[in-house]
Formats: sequence, structure tokens, C-alpha cells
Amino acid sequence: MPDLILLRHGQSLWNELNLFTGWHDVPLTERGREEAAAAGVLLRDAEDIDLSVVHTSLISRAIITANLALETAERSWVPVHRHWRLNERHYGTLQGKDKKETRELYGDEQLLAWRRGYATPPPPLSDNDPMQPRFDPRYQDVPQDLLPSAECLADVVVRALPYYHDAIVPDLLREGARGGAVLVVAHGNSLRALRKYLDGTSDDDIVDLEIPTGIPFHYRFDEHLNIISKGYLGDADAAAKAAAAVKSQAG
Repeated sequence: MPDLILLRHGQSLWNELNLFTGWHDVPLTERGREEAAAAGVLLRDAEDIDLSVVHTSLISRAIITANLALETAERSWVPVHRHWRLNERHYGTLQGKDKKETRELYGDEQLLAWRRGYATPPPPLSDNDPMQPRFDPRYQDVPQDLLPSAECLADVVVRALPYYHDAIVPDLLREGARGGAVLVVAHGNSLRALRKYLDGTSDDDIVDLEIPTGIPFHYRFDEHLNIISKGYLGDADAAAKAAAAVKSQAG
């Protein structure tokens, strides 16, 4: 049976500082590295999960989380695929800004719309802003008209689902037939986009989904990719508390 594991990267420096991060590359904190290793322990100790392939974004906090988790899970040798379509939501001009200060400046309603609303993008970067993705060498082969200046979650769904169907689903079907599991290490909003699709969550209800850092979420499917079971690995109460902490980050 196909198994899909979704893992948000460990705490980054800007997570710790309560800043909007988006596509900007920031390192993991020491806590984030510990979370990544702890995720690897959960993956290693899950008797019915046998990791066989990994997908990550092109952002280093996801890449390093995957590396640390795989090392701890004793699966450093499995093939890894990376793609920009798994990147975090692009937060436009909010990138690097403090969430609490943004709330004080724009108000609770606007902040919630930018952070968790489905169809409200933040203000976009100007064309010549040095943080534009086209100035980053990792995106040099991506058509410029596909690179965002700002995104809402609906935009992330549009860009992430083609990669899910074209790259992840074939791995699920192939590796699932052999008893293997697929691990996706990405970001809060790219994983929210995948979970919205997989769970059939409405545009309105997706605002309530919070994804904690460093805790693997496990889907088990039948041969037609219908969900048989789903849930966080490890302590469910700990995962719920971690998700609640994410929700309070704008405070």
C-alpha cells in the first residue's frame, strides 16, 4: 500500500524571530536541527514505513531537514528529488517583516488574510527588487513568467499540484507496490496546499490548518490512492500543541 509522509522543515531562524520567510533562504536553528533529527527517529522507528524516495523544495531549510532526518533514519542513501514547485509560499514585500509589527500596522483581519487566507496575496515585490527569484541562480532554468513576486495559498495549490501528480504520484504507485514510502520535506504552505487537495478541505476551512515544524504526517492509501488512514507520527498531543504554537506566531 502506498505511504506518503509530509514533513515541514525544522524551526528556522526567521521562525524563531517571528518573521515572514517565504522564498528567502535562512538557516535552521539548533532547535530546528534537533526537530529534523527527531523526525528521523520517528521515521526509523515506524515499523510499517520503509522510506524509499524523497522530494524536497529548493530551499535549504527543507534540504537540510531532509538530510538530517534521513541520516537519523538510516536512509541517507535513498534517492532525493528537488523542485521549486514545493517551495514555501512567496510572501512578497512581507518577507523579512515581523509578524507582530505587521499586525499592529495593518490590523488582525488583514494579517490573517495574508497569513492564512486562501485567495489574498500580500503586496508583490517590485520587478527590480533583489529578492526577486529570477536573480537567484537556483531558478535560472525556470521560465520567468512562472516565478512569483507574491502568492496566496490558491497560487501555491496551482503550482504544487502539477508536481504532485507528475512526480510524487508515480513514486507512490511504484514504491507502494514494492512496500516503500515517499517522503516530502517542504514548508508550511506548500504542505497545506497538498493537504488541502488530499483531504478535500474547503477554501474557507483551510484557514484553520496549522502545520508544526519537524513532525511527520503520514497518509496511507489503497492502490487507487484513496486514503485509508492519516495522522501525525509520535505523540498526537505534542503535535497538537506544536500546531497551536504555529497559530500564535503572529502574537
